[in-house]
Amino acid sequence: MKKKSVTSLYAILIISLSLVTSSKAQDLLTLEDAISIGLENNYGVQISRNLFEQADNNYSIGNAGFLPVLDLTSSHTERVEDSEFEAGGERQTTTGARSSTTNAALSLDWTLFDGFRMFTSYDRLGTLREVSDRELRLDMESLVARISLAYFNVIRIHEQLIILQDNLDVSQERIEIEETKVDLGSGSQYQLLQAKSDLNADRAALLREQYMLTEAKIILNELLSRSPEEEFEVTEEIDINRNLIREDLYQKLLVENTELTIARMEKDLSRLEIRELRGERFPEISLNSGYSFNRSQNDGGFIRFNETTGFSIGITARVNIFDGFNQNRRMENARINEKNAELSFEMRKLQLESQFSALFRSYENTLELVDLEQDNFQNAEQTLDIALERFRIGTISSLEFRGAQRTLLEAENRLINALYEAKVAETELLQLSGELGNLLN
Repeated sequence: MKKKSVTSLYAILIISLSLVTSSKAQDLLTLEDAISIGLENNYGVQISRNLFEQADNNYSIGNAGFLPVLDLTSSHTERVEDSEFEAGGERQTTTGARSSTTNAALSLDWTLFDGFRMFTSYDRLGTLREVSDRELRLDMESLVARISLAYFNVIRIHEQLIILQDNLDVSQERIEIEETKVDLGSGSQYQLLQAKSDLNADRAALLREQYMLTEAKIILNELLSRSPEEEFEVTEEIDINRNLIREDLYQKLLVENTELTIARMEKDLSRLEIRELRGERFPEISLNSGYSFNRSQNDGGFIRFNETTGFSIGITARVNIFDGFNQNRRMENARINEKNAELSFEMRKLQLESQFSALFRSYENTLELVDLEQDNFQNAEQTLDIALERFRIGTISSLEFRGAQRTLLEAENRLINALYEAKVAETELLQLSGELGNLLN
C-alpha cells in the first residue's frame, strides 16, 4: 500500500517538475508585447490598413474633378488596293496602289464650373478618408480589447491550475495521513480508498484545466496571427484599476468614442450628398482645347498627298432643363438619408449610454464581489489549516476534512473569477470611453 502511494507521489513530483521546467523554457509574453504583436500582425487590422490606404489615395483634387483631362490619340493605317475608274471618257486602272493615313490629336477638357460640386466632392473624399481612418482605429481598439481579455483569461486559467495543483498536494497529504492511521490501526481501509478516489478526481480536474489553458493560448495566438503551437508564459496576477470615475468616463464616451465619431461623420456625408445634388441645378462650363495632325498619301487617287495641322479651343456650357423629375427624387431621397443618419446617431448614442451604464454598474458590483471573495478565501484558508491539524490528530473525519478542502478550492476559484470579471468590465469601459485608443498613439 505504501509502495503504491510513494510511487504516485513520485509521479506527481515528476509531472510538477516537468511543468516548471517547461514554463521556464517558455518566453514571458507581457500584455504590452501581446498588444504590439497583434496590432502589427493581425490580418483583420492589416486589411483595415489597406482600406484606409485606398481612401487616402482617393483623397485628391484630381479625383474630385479640379484638374483637366488631357488625352493623346494616334493612329496609322496602311492599305494596298486595286482601283478602276473612268474620268472624262477615259478609263483608268490602278493595281497594287498603296495608301496610308496618319492621325494624331492632343485634346484637353477642363471643367471650369460645375455648381461647386468639385469642392463638395473634395470635402466628401476627405470625410470618407476620415471615416476609413476611424474604422481602422475602431478595429484596432476592438483588437486591443479582445487581446486583453484573452490574455486575462489565460492568467485566470493559469491561476486556477496553480490552485488545483495545491489542492492535489493537499489530497496527497490526506492519503499519507490515512495510510499512517491504517498502519497504526486507528484508520479504515474505506477512508483510505475514499481519499484515493478524491485524489483521482482532483487529477482529472487538473487535466481538464490544462486542456482549457491550451485552448485559451490557441485563441490568443490566433488574435496575434501566430502559430497555434507557439508557447509562452503570462504574468501571474490580474491587477484591477479601482479608480475609474463614472463622470469622467461618460464625458469621454460622448467626445472620444470611435463609433459615435463615425456616426457623426456619416451625418456629414449625408449633408455633403445634398450639396452635390444642389450643384447639379447649376450650369456646367468646361474648356475644350486640342491640337490635331492628319496626313494621307494615296498612289491611286487624284489627291496623292494631303496634310493638315491645327489648334482648336472652345467653351462648352451645359444645363439640364428637364430630366423626368429625377433630380427632385434624388434630392428627396438624400434628405431622407440625412434624417436616417441623424436617427442612427441618436440610436447608437443611446445604445452606448445604456451599455456604459450597465458596464459601470457591473464594474462596481464586481469590485464589491472581489472584496467579499477575498474575505471568504482568507476564512476558507484558515479553516483548512485548522481542519488539517484536527484531521492529523483524528478529531474530525475524512469527510469533514474533504469538505474544508473543497470549500477552499471553491473560494479560490470564485475569487479568481471575480477578479477576471472585474477586469472584463474595466476593459470594456475603457474601450467605450476611447481610453484604449491611447495605446494606439
